[in-house]
Amino acid sequence: MTEVKREVFGQMPQEEGGGVVEKFILKSDSVKVEILSLGCIIAVLETKGRDGEFSDVVLGFDTLEGYTRKHPFFGTVVGRVANRIAKGRFTVDGKEYQLFLNDGPNSLHGGARGFDKVLWNSQVLLNGVCFFRLSPEGEEGYPGDLKVWVTYTLSGRELAINYRAQTTKTTPVNLTNHAYFNLAGQGSRDIYDHEISIEADSYLPVDDTKIPTGEVAAVQGTSFDLRQPVELGKHLQKFCLDGFDHNFCLQQAQARHLVARARHLPTGRAMEVHTTQPGIQFYTGNNLDGSLKGKGAVTYPKHSAFCLETQNWPDAVNKPHFPNALLRPGEEYNHTTWLVFNTA
Repeated sequence: MTEVKREVFGQMPQEEGGGVVEKFILKSDSVKVEILSLGCIIAVLETKGRDGEFSDVVLGFDTLEGYTRKHPFFGTVVGRVANRIAKGRFTVDGKEYQLFLNDGPNSLHGGARGFDKVLWNSQVLLNGVCFFRLSPEGEEGYPGDLKVWVTYTLSGRELAINYRAQTTKTTPVNLTNHAYFNLAGQGSRDIYDHEISIEADSYLPVDDTKIPTGEVAAVQGTSFDLRQPVELGKHLQKFCLDGFDHNFCLQQAQARHLVARARHLPTGRAMEVHTTQPGIQFYTGNNLDGSLKGKGAVTYPKHSAFCLETQNWPDAVNKPHFPNALLRPGEEYNHTTWLVFNTA
């Protein structure tokens, strides 16, 4: 059985429109997750280690104030379009749209005030919570009214996140959750002793601004070959890498399939990622710099967490040979990602 509780987490500042932020606590025998109605944020995710003790494995803040200030999308749902759109521009049905540029010359994670910074409506379910919002036409420069539902359900060791959307005009849509994980426990110094594997035969090389060049490159014989588990610290050292911030190309299947594993041998905590999405962005917290104080007043230095963001390929709206990024009226965007927590 999953226990579901709701409580008040805080009040949005007036300049942000005010409004009460709620926290939803989902609890099973082996996982506890706390999710906010602001940005559908996963604020806490506790899972058991080999010793049977719970530990919080996601980065974030103890209070609402941390989330209303600038932060690197800790635990948020990002949209309308996760990841980057080159020069913040795209053309749909012969009309060009220009978005706000918030990542150098590009638009990132929905723009200046994306889905991560707004209050969502919520409904408690038997084993989870469903969030809803209407993104009005023109919000952050995107076409059409977009109805969006994000549903979190917890069943035993498995947290499922389902994303649905419907539109009145053809628009790009790409939704993901941007949780930062450290299976040693949030606040641990780095992720070098984590083992990572990603079920991908190819990845997307990027230019200096992190936009895919258009090439779909084989991982074979490169540092991007993570099909067998690698210990992250040794792997970064071996290939002299600053870290990962790349899309790995998954099998194009509408059915659920296992796409990535992370394991922390000292505690025995392990996580599997299953999804219906065509890509996964593996990011190793390269831009964390210790300047943010997180939960328990700890700082988050570089490489102190990783993200496995299931999504469509970056800049797909501008690359016809990438998976389709457009949602049309009468269609439904519907993707699910499952996070399964184990002890090994």
